[in-house]
Amino acid sequence: MINGERTIQRPLRWGMVGGGRTGQVGYKHRTGALRDGTYQLVCGAFDLDAARGRDFGVNLGVSADRCYDDYRALIAGEIGRADGVEVVSIATPNFTHYEITKACLEAGLHVICEKPLFFTVAECDEVAALAAAKGLIVGVTYGFTGHPLVHQMAAMVAKGMLGDIRIVDMQYTHGFNAGDDTNAGDALKWRTNPLTAGPTFVLGDIGTHLYYLSEVVLPHLKIEKLLCDRKAFIPTRAPLEDHATVLMHYNNGARGRLWVSSVNAGNMGSQRYRFVGAKASIEWSDSHPDQLLYDIQGEPNQIIHHGMPYLEPESLAVDRMGGLHTEGLGDSWANIYLWIAQAIDATRRGDEAFLQAHHYPGIKAGTEGVRWLENCVRSADAGSAWVDFQ
Repeated sequence: MINGERTIQRPLRWGMVGGGRTGQVGYKHRTGALRDGTYQLVCGAFDLDAARGRDFGVNLGVSADRCYDDYRALIAGEIGRADGVEVVSIATPNFTHYEITKACLEAGLHVICEKPLFFTVAECDEVAALAAAKGLIVGVTYGFTGHPLVHQMAAMVAKGMLGDIRIVDMQYTHGFNAGDDTNAGDALKWRTNPLTAGPTFVLGDIGTHLYYLSEVVLPHLKIEKLLCDRKAFIPTRAPLEDHATVLMHYNNGARGRLWVSSVNAGNMGSQRYRFVGAKASIEWSDSHPDQLLYDIQGEPNQIIHHGMPYLEPESLAVDRMGGLHTEGLGDSWANIYLWIAQAIDATRRGDEAFLQAHHYPGIKAGTEGVRWLENCVRSADAGSAWVDFQ
């Protein structure tokens, strides 16, 4: 169980690019990073409006002279300081991820980046090579996979409790974009513009969460081919989609279905995962993150609760609140940030054995998410045709 004890020698000096007062995800990053004393926020370029960003940073407790106008100024101002920043989180629109990540790595800084990581696998491969050459970590904020019951599912699959996996069924939908874009805010405008969002909208924005979580739970399954059908129900969003369905064939013969939508009118936002094996099924939703449905063929259905001693060690090891109390998204993000901090610390110490065994969403996870998106777009653009997964 995680209880707040120090797991690295000292806090990492941490900065943010983006995540300011008007941003949607900045507080999630800070909630995760500042929970366990593994990071200390020392600087930031929080906002495109430099004055607003500086005012915001000061209100967070950052010195005014370390609230910078942009990421270039941040790097220039921090490099060479004895107390300079060591790791930077990037919480900016998709089209900026690649250039900011590269600049930080070239300056010798570790990076924690929003998803989808970049626009292309080629960009991911280039950055992965740069990070390896520099001995630096690139973490990706797949913030839902820190939930303890996600790791309970992974342990149950690995230990054969479900039998051979046959069916993978996943959805992440909400209705917040069901209306037209007449009064759309900036956060939606950049997400539906190919120049700033990349080749997808909801597939990249929320679908990659589903895909990565399935990789955590089912690491042995690999997609052989897929079919993607996507549509913009609000025409002004085309060629990007606000709704998509992806069918997947896996290397063991399993079949998968993934549904993402931001036009599921009336839905407040929910993820649902059901993994069906030859012997049993499990189902988890982020709307009830403390409960896991476990259905064994021929036996009464079970509800498994987080934090209970009957759970697998892999789940109990990442639990924070204990069985009596609810765990939430902030706890999941805290786990993600903790795991990335431990990877950075091990890298600095040259502890390769730890890194080989350690789980965290890194550059490979980010790359595979982009690879999945590339294949989805290739299928959709071919008329929703089956394509071999490349």
